[in-house]
Amino acid sequence: MAATRSRWQVFSRICASTLGSYAFCWGFVALGGASLIAAGLEFHEASSLVSMLAFLLYLTTFCWAFIASSLALVWGVLAWGGALMALAAWWIARLMA
Repeated sequence: MAATRSRWQVFSRICASTLGSYAFCWGFVALGGASLIAAGLEFHEASSLVSMLAFLLYLTTFCWAFIASSLALVWGVLAWGGALMALAAWWIARLMA
């Protein structure tokens, strides 16, 4: 029983590190891009800047998913953080339209 729980936790951390970090970075790119465009930066410049920063963010969140003590915290920060940033980006885009 303990081996099954351990395998599930490892699998969940792997999913959190890859999928959760991707969702978090996707929200970051959407929010950062929308914010910079709203601030007056050209679309391609904003997209390039935020994408370069997102690469570093993905690496950081990927590693953090494995060293964090609480698996629930990892999923909460990555999934909900990504969703909230995407929602904020949508809101900013609606205000600009």
